[in-house]
Amino acid sequence: MRRIGIDVGGTNTDAVLIEDGAVAGAVKAPTSADVTGGILEALSRLAATGVLAGKRIDAVMIGTTHFINAVVQRRHLSRVGALRLGLPSGASLPPFCDWPADLAELVRGGVWMVEGGHEYDGRPFMPLDRAAVAAAAREMRAKGIIAVAISSVFSPLDPSHEKEAAGIIAAEHPQAVITISSDLGRIGLLERENAGLLNAALTDLARDTIAAFEQAIRESGIAAPLFITQNDGTVAEAHLAMKLPVYSFASGATNSMRGAAYLSGIDDAMVADVGGTTTDIGQLRAGFPREANSVVEVGGVRTLFRMPDLFSFGLGGGSHVRLDPLGIGPVSVGYRLPQDAIAFGGAQLTTSDIAIAAGILPIGDRARVAHLDAGTCARVFAEAARMVAESVDRMKTEAGDVPLIAVGGGAFLIPDQIEGVSQVIRVKHGDCANAVGAAIAQVSGECDQIFRDLARDEAIRSAQVIAADRAVAAGADRATIETIDVEDMPIAYLPGNALRVRARVVGAVKASA
Repeated sequence: MRRIGIDVGGTNTDAVLIEDGAVAGAVKAPTSADVTGGILEALSRLAATGVLAGKRIDAVMIGTTHFINAVVQRRHLSRVGALRLGLPSGASLPPFCDWPADLAELVRGGVWMVEGGHEYDGRPFMPLDRAAVAAAAREMRAKGIIAVAISSVFSPLDPSHEKEAAGIIAAEHPQAVITISSDLGRIGLLERENAGLLNAALTDLARDTIAAFEQAIRESGIAAPLFITQNDGTVAEAHLAMKLPVYSFASGATNSMRGAAYLSGIDDAMVADVGGTTTDIGQLRAGFPREANSVVEVGGVRTLFRMPDLFSFGLGGGSHVRLDPLGIGPVSVGYRLPQDAIAFGGAQLTTSDIAIAAGILPIGDRARVAHLDAGTCARVFAEAARMVAESVDRMKTEAGDVPLIAVGGGAFLIPDQIEGVSQVIRVKHGDCANAVGAAIAQVSGECDQIFRDLARDEAIRSAQVIAADRAVAAGADRATIETIDVEDMPIAYLPGNALRVRARVVGAVKASA
């Protein structure tokens, strides 16, 4: 298998070729202001190395921070029509009620609440008010609202009302792009609904972004299927990722963690991914990032869906440095490092300038930073080490020292000795670990559902079948699917021997014909 992995970061766009399980070539290019420029440049530089000559590429995997940046920076978001099925009890806390005011003002196109939904034991709470759903669809069409998010009470237990409402809306409003919350979230109405609303707000951006990715690949002369990396370290075919862009929110850091495991051969360790703007700390378990089991805030919005457990802080290769008083970040020059950093003729002191002055980083003009003495450099590196040590300690799940794999273009900021860390591990091609993680990614499927009137073993098998079917739909080869995580929890307050089962599977990307 020959795969190209690409990671579009805030500072650099990395591209690697993985051939027969090894890194055959790796390059970096500055990230461009548009979507395609940096990818085209990275692919051009990869081709210039000669590693692609005359070779058939089986797949291209791309990871991007484009979608989460849109939410954080409040840009390129669509107005959303929110339809909740849950009256009369679901009226007290309407959709968008817990959103930051500025983000809600941008995204809220209208709110419609109608009767429907289910009880916690699976019985219908109220019959679905089909006439009200149809009327809501007509009002959305009249207002020009294309993005629609549907949520229903306890839909992970029974999604039938959400699916029926989606059919009604599609019939009344054929231009609508519909997100149903049961495709995304877990038990918990508001957080699951929020995930659906964010997904709907990103559908236009996802369509345009992924189309631009496909165009860049075509312009590069590569004929291969496109996959988009996901939050859990796996990938989905482009057409599915276009429908569920929130599943790519944290894919950049996740790719780096998967790449770190692959390059080091270590499946259980802490990982520090130091980019141009931020450092992400996470923990590998069985070669995959530990997932967050609690509410995750995205741009100030509480959500509960598939996300890695990460801690991010403002330390990167482009971070601003203040010497009196001493401070690093969180502001960064980002992709403007070659223009703004002192070693390149700019006026802003950055961590890269410190590393260049110390003789650690062989880029730029060292003469421009000759005024930075060894003592100053040591103080800055000590502050960076303190920030990393505190963050690792925050993310550890055991009391003893743990190994730490340092990757990313800014990994020079991590010293070889850190309090609470048994060993700092550096790997070849670690500066492109994010693109490596994208290139080697598998396809996943997940089921998080409540089963009733089934024995425990049968409920677990049913969840595994559902998860496997979803993995196949996302592009996995069914023959290669294996279960990597199963959790089950009896729910005492539900009748019928109720059991909540969460199953996660992965499989190899299905070979194209």
